Amino acid sequence: SPEERPQFPGASAEFAERLEFIQPNVLAGIPVYRVMDRQGHVLRPSEDPQLPKEQVLKLYKTMTLLNTMDRILYESQRQGRISFYMTNYGEEGTHVGSAAALDASDLVFGQYREAGVLLYRGYPLELFMAQCYGNASDPGKGRQMPVHYGCPERHFVTISSPLATQIPQAVGAAYAIKRADANRAVVCYFGEGAASEGDAHAGFNFAATLECPIVFFCRNNGYAISTPTSEQYRGDGIAARGPGYGLLSIRVDGNDVFAVYNATREARRRAVAENQPFLIEAMTYRISPQNPVSHGFSARFPPFPVDFPPGRIGHHSTSDDSSAYRSVDEVNYWDKQDHPISRLRLYMAKRGWWDEEEEKGWRKSSRKMVLEAFERAEREPKPPPRLLFSDVYLEMPPRLRRQRAELERHLETYGEHYPLQQFQK
Repeated sequence: SPEERPQFPGASAEFAERLEFIQPNVLAGIPVYRVMDRQGHVLRPSEDPQLPKEQVLKLYKTMTLLNTMDRILYESQRQGRISFYMTNYGEEGTHVGSAAALDASDLVFGQYREAGVLLYRGYPLELFMAQCYGNASDPGKGRQMPVHYGCPERHFVTISSPLATQIPQAVGAAYAIKRADANRAVVCYFGEGAASEGDAHAGFNFAATLECPIVFFCRNNGYAISTPTSEQYRGDGIAARGPGYGLLSIRVDGNDVFAVYNATREARRRAVAENQPFLIEAMTYRISPQNPVSHGFSARFPPFPVDFPPGRIGHHSTSDDSSAYRSVDEVNYWDKQDHPISRLRLYMAKRGWWDEEEEKGWRKSSRKMVLEAFERAEREPKPPPRLLFSDVYLEMPPRLRRQRAELERHLETYGEHYPLQQFQK
């Protein structure tokens, strides 16, 4: 009877008369939603998003252009030309599939491996290169590490190094959008390692209790930096946490660009229409370039490899050696059997939308575009040292004016000991 039901305000439950603990592995696991199999066949026609040929080609070209840019910038770091880099190999489908499903005005909070989202939104190659080189054309004026992109015009919040800080910030932005009734959504990207940070739990809880129009997008590539998921958590992944916080949740095949597109599009639609937060866990795998560092680097067009898709060991960043914690055989399986670029290419080939000649032509032209942007960025000078003191305060306080004057005096006296010729006057 209703009178015998629990009346506690904190949960929806029934009484039980038998002592029994809930086992963490009672369920078989949250299923992984997919549209295509690994050979590019659509499994259920009703799930095919029926994207026009032009948009599918944009998906593919964005993924492969990102791949080429990654190879060149990765190897430029290995040769000492930039200080740091993080590739996106193996996760291109999560970037491009989700970006295609968003409105151009939706606000994006990235972690550090979402360059494909910006590339899909039309961010120029020249600005990617300028940011990684920290040259005078860098909108951030050389004051951020490489890969910390940002673009107000494309509604992409500047990336920050500390892990997971973007999650509660994104929830705050989504709450502001809700109060403004702005008909927009916020999309917040992070990895499964970041989901172990306290900021993630706070963000999930605030989003649910404040009913914010936000899509949490977790890229689960299995390793965080060097910690496998078996050591990161013991529950059923990240999507399993959603119901506990009151988030509508789904797990998708992150190597299936259409599955990512469908899930993000529906989550975004409902987030805006219903002021509800959603959690997407995209299962994927981090891969990396198969070729060693090129030697004999020429001044104009260095002999970078450009084959798609990539292969071999995939590092978290240029500061990581992933061969210490996973095998070459494991990485080769994902590269050869289940790669997002290969899967989409098979889909296009089956429809007669792409062939070997087009592939060769696109490889050549995309390589040329990236190398030309690379060359221009490398020739650009660094920003002037005076910018160290700007853009923090509306009016520069006396202590910063004193520090700036001290730097100027120091460089006048000891300038020959610094590479000032590399900096803009």
